[in-house]
Amino acid sequence: MTVNNVNNGNQKPQLENQRLNQQQAQNQTAAQSTAKQAQAAAAPRQDSVSLTQSAQQLSQVQKKSTDAPVNQEKVDKLKKAIQNGEYRVNPDVLAQKISTLEAQIFGIKD
Repeated sequence: MTVNNVNNGNQKPQLENQRLNQQQAQNQTAAQSTAKQAQAAAAPRQDSVSLTQSAQQLSQVQKKSTDAPVNQEKVDKLKKAIQNGEYRVNPDVLAQKISTLEAQIFGIKD
């Protein structure tokens, strides 16, 4: 014996309840997404900067150089010698001093 229409058409309210529940879930998800976006927009962004060790050392060297006393008499004497073409550079001494400075900056031992 076959029974048809057991619920006498009561399946419609169940389908409507399922659709309503789905719509409510979608609305909640949309509301949560909007709230998160509003929080992200309201929260201040924090930028950060990080310097490499070499950059930090260079910054320290620059600070030391601005704090160092200047012998203005010697500077003027060198300027005059350069302008007159009398200043001579010893390339070997210059290369050694550059090498020493780089070793100090980058922490390399000779």
